Amino acid sequence: MLDAAFHVVSRDGYRARLDEIAERADLTTGAVYSLFGSKNGLVVAVVADQLRPYYEEIEREVPAGLDLPAAVDAFARHYRRSCDGPDALPRLSLQITLLDMALHDPDLGAQLAASVRSQEEHLIALFTGRSYDGGTVTSPQARRLVTALRALFVGLTQGVTLGLAPDADEQYFADTARALASDVSLLS
Repeated sequence: MLDAAFHVVSRDGYRARLDEIAERADLTTGAVYSLFGSKNGLVVAVVADQLRPYYEEIEREVPAGLDLPAAVDAFARHYRRSCDGPDALPRLSLQITLLDMALHDPDLGAQLAASVRSQEEHLIALFTGRSYDGGTVTSPQARRLVTALRALFVGLTQGVTLGLAPDADEQYFADTARALASDVSLLS
């Protein structure tokens, strides 16, 4: 069901029809409502389904014991490698589609934001407790850092995927992310 929804929503955005999604999944629309409550509930489930394994990969790529700069470096390099994966363009398409859907349906936008924030708790936990500048990164500091890194990487990823940032290799991602993380005012 989630795969069918991913394909139809990525292609059609807010115009995606629930009956087509149900048909692709060999279910009835009633079954979709029973499982997800609404089309919006299904879209939110698709986002969580797409993000969950991505955040699990990040947790494997950024081992415990690294200080904050090394953890940010590993995270940035992983993020850049994802730009070259076979699913980079469909992920970007889904990202843009979801933004469009959120603009057309503020309630869905709020639900999507809550879903993404709950997944980002993994990143906040990943950076919390790491050593940095003679201290330890607190949860509020990690939250600020994750917000800044998300903004940076979403923009860079779009640029790489669309061919607008041809020189943004792993080293560029890592250098930019480390510079951002080293801004003490960001972590204050």
